[in-house]
Amino acid sequence: MDSSPLKELDTRLLEALQLDGRAPFSHLARRLDVSERTIARRYQNLRTLGLRIVGQPVPARLGLVRWLLRLRCTPDAAGTIADALARRPDTSWVTLASGGTELSCAVNTRTTEERNALLLQKLPRTPHVLSVSAHCMMRIFVGATSTWHATRFHAPASAVDSGTPDAPLTLDATDRTLFTELARDGRATLPELARASGRSASSVQRHLERLRTEGALGFSVDFDPQLLGYHMTTQLWLQVTPAHLRTVGETLATHPAIAFAAAITGTSNLVASGVFRTPADLYDYIDQHIGPLPGIQSIETAPTLREVKRLAPALP
Repeated sequence: MDSSPLKELDTRLLEALQLDGRAPFSHLARRLDVSERTIARRYQNLRTLGLRIVGQPVPARLGLVRWLLRLRCTPDAAGTIADALARRPDTSWVTLASGGTELSCAVNTRTTEERNALLLQKLPRTPHVLSVSAHCMMRIFVGATSTWHATRFHAPASAVDSGTPDAPLTLDATDRTLFTELARDGRATLPELARASGRSASSVQRHLERLRTEGALGFSVDFDPQLLGYHMTTQLWLQVTPAHLRTVGETLATHPAIAFAAAITGTSNLVASGVFRTPADLYDYIDQHIGPLPGIQSIETAPTLREVKRLAPALP
């Protein structure tokens, strides 16, 4: 990786953490065939460069509806509005694109009242917002909790919307405390989580296993892709014929460059976020991987200028 200051082992460690953000150093050491001390040292080095492992709720399993908002603002106000959206506890990521006049924002809502308060009252009354389009995420093919994973590995099953109509998982006070603590540090130890929740380590372990087995808790690897040589993060808005929507979405989910893909409401019925090294790589991806797919009617690209927020906090 010519443009990256990281060692090959750092990259392999990031890949392994994407498979299981809470994997013990001993397991990571065996997987990467190095000593546990080496893993600990490389992990701490990555932490100094900004690495975070964050536990996040999987919205669909907890009765939350996820929306993708697309705002067009005046250039002088876009940054301020983006910062305000990033401070909201119900937003999971906020980006600036298209010359700094377009914002994209993912929002989790629990009730109709929460949704309407934002979409029908707050945003329309915000000065310098020129237009707002809201797209309900009907099916997330990849990246329900992940921020990016531009490698050959993909997110675990708990971070993908299976599309099954399971009833929302009921949470107790311990579950909610665990979500809060894991949002701060996804690798918090069992004793640390036990102290925070006032429960025993064995009880905490049972709660964690339940949340992960039920697909309600995922772990995101938050690390600046530019440090790995990826300088071109881009949203792809696609119009796909209904007969091919599932096929295209599931195909995008297998592409290493795609960190997120979802079927949405609106004129563009599929949105994806891709991480590329250069504009030429983006062109090659569109030409060689998007173009040949059946049912693609149009594609719009919106390169990200600034990631204002990449991860959601604990449950709202």
